[in-house]
This record gives sequence, structure tokens and C-alpha cells, in this order.
Amino acid sequence: MAQAARRSAWLSSEVEQAEKRVLVWADGLVELHERIGGRFGRVEPRRRALAYLQGLLSQVERKNSWWLAEQAGEHTPDGMQRLLSGSGWDADGVRDDLRDYVVEHLGDPDAVLVLDETGFVKKGNRSAGVQRQYTGTVGKHENCQVGVFLAYATPGGVALVDRDLYLPTSWTQDPARCRTAGIPDEVAFKTKPQLEDDARPAPRRRALPGRRVRLASRSSVLDQPGSLLALRSTDGCAWRPDAGQRRPGRACGAGSSWV
Repeated sequence: MAQAARRSAWLSSEVEQAEKRVLVWADGLVELHERIGGRFGRVEPRRRALAYLQGLLSQVERKNSWWLAEQAGEHTPDGMQRLLSGSGWDADGVRDDLRDYVVEHLGDPDAVLVLDETGFVKKGNRSAGVQRQYTGTVGKHENCQVGVFLAYATPGGVALVDRDLYLPTSWTQDPARCRTAGIPDEVAFKTKPQLEDDARPAPRRRALPGRRVRLASRSSVLDQPGSLLALRSTDGCAWRPDAGQRRPGRACGAGSSWV
């Protein structure tokens, strides 16, 4: 009897702690949403952005417009689709706000930047940048989009801080197709190494704290002093000038390696 009572008390305590953690997370998400609120030109997309973020963090099985709209209590996915198509909000501005937020919460002198690409398998031909091309997501050539992503990895956690979409020449040489997909006329073809270069430090971007290391990319290895840390090479390894040699990250490959 006494044992059952102790177990019941322990379970009640665990539930109470879990409820407190949920409230903390919910309050933190609202705070983050308020931070990026100024990047939305109208009230509707600003409110829907919070519902979208809540859906991404929920237990919804599939994170597409239909499922997220249903999670938010909406009868159709139209609103979520308008939000994702760039309905009156500054995506690069949100990225900058996110970087500041990440530095405030995860900034660390031993942090590492991880650069990698990933593919998104598609069935149609209308999604921007889609074509039959190789993607490591499925390990073969497939009809897909390919994006280049930059992550900030620290002992306290990992967060994505930048992104870019790879547009093959089948798109950049077809202005009408680009306009239909909402791609501006001034967007030109860039190779994946060029997209990787764009993800490196530039005067227009905020610095990320970290140790001076050497940057490794698919095309070259460059000495890079400053606050940007390291770029993942194709085999998931990084270069450290203080070590003088290559060594594998803690989890080489799959875009998660860090020194």
C-alpha cells in the first residue's frame, strides 16, 4: 500500500514537472513569435505564423499545409499555403532575427558551423528548382529539390541559421517557368559551391561567435580568421589549424558532423 502511494506521488510529480516544461516551451514560442512579428506586413500572416510554428512542434504525423491547417483549426490549407509562398513577410529578416536568437541562447566560443545540402523528393514539376538530380536523401537520382543549409552547432544544441535553394540551369534558362514559380528575374544560376560561398560570413550578415578554424568546402580549403568556425567537407570532416590535421566530427555525414 505504501509502495503504491509513493509511486502515485512520484508519477504526480513527474506529470507536474512535464506540465511546467510545456508551459515554458509555449511561453518561449510566443516570445519568439513576438520577436519576428515585425517581419510580417499584415495581422493575418503574423497570427498564422504562430499557428504554423506550433504545428511544426506538435505531434502531427505529416508537416504539410493540409495537416498543419487542420491542427490550427482551419478547414482548408489555403492560408498556410499563402504563408509559405511568402505572403507579405520578410524571410531574410526572419533569418536574421533567428540568428540573433540562436546566438543569445547557444552562442559559444567553441561552436562550429556545419554546411550541407539535402534533397526533397517531389512528384510534380512545378516546385521551384525541381528536376531529376542526385539527392543523398534517398541515395540516388530522383525528381527533387535541393537546398543548401547552414547550421550552428554548440555543446548546448544545434540550430539552422541560413538556407538557399539550388536552381538548376533547366530553371534559370527558362524565365517564364521561373516567373510562374515566383522566382525573381534577377536570380541567376549558381553552382552548389557558389551557394556555399554565399553562406559564409559577409558584411551584410551578423557574425556568429566561435573559434578561428579553417573552412572546408567541396571545392577548396581556405584559411578564414574571424568568428565563423568550420564548414563540413564532403566526408563529414573539418580542418582545425590548431590541430594541424583532419579529424572526423562526432557524427560524420548526414549533415550533423562537428569538431
